[in-house]
Amino acid sequence: MNDARTGESQVFVVRDEGLVPADRASEEVGALGMRIFLASLSMLFIASVMGYLVTRFRAEAWPPEGTPPMPGGLWASTLVLMLSSATIQLAVRSARLDRSRAVGPWMLVTTLLGLMFLALQGFNWWKMGWFGFPDQAKLYAFTFYMLTGLHALHVIGGLGFLSLVTFRAFRGGYWSLHHAGVRHAAAYWHFLDGVWLILFILLVFV
Repeated sequence: MNDARTGESQVFVVRDEGLVPADRASEEVGALGMRIFLASLSMLFIASVMGYLVTRFRAEAWPPEGTPPMPGGLWASTLVLMLSSATIQLAVRSARLDRSRAVGPWMLVTTLLGLMFLALQGFNWWKMGWFGFPDQAKLYAFTFYMLTGLHALHVIGGLGFLSLVTFRAFRGGYWSLHHAGVRHAAAYWHFLDGVWLILFILLVFV
């Protein structure tokens, strides 16, 4: 059968409910894979947070005396990441409404905001290290750099994903019946945003 949008032949696979388009079957497999992937990442971050909490509540003083204050730039980086969560959701919405030309620009804005977040985090790391840490605060410094660094590594990986989706979006690769790539990218990005909010609260308020 031919696709009404592209004129290309549509392939079907046999399911219990009958014939199902191969694209849809592939998207279902991709969605399951993304859920499993995010579940495994959740376990990683939960273990990291639990390690932080054990360290924090076993310490006699937290933060230790002489520790530099958390950089105010963490608020800015948090705002930027939350904004990027909104822009990628607008990309998903545009695809669902068949506004294909808007998907690419929104994805590009999201990618640029992700890069801005990393730049701000780099400044925050530099600022924390510039003050120096007393010997009794070395473990405190380790927990800060470990949690934020682990998150940043996954942001870097996410930016690769976003860049690929952005490239395809500018080539008209997504519309209402075919935008799994945008949805998966958004799911991963929202996950990273949620993880960062938890880390931000732990580092600044706990």
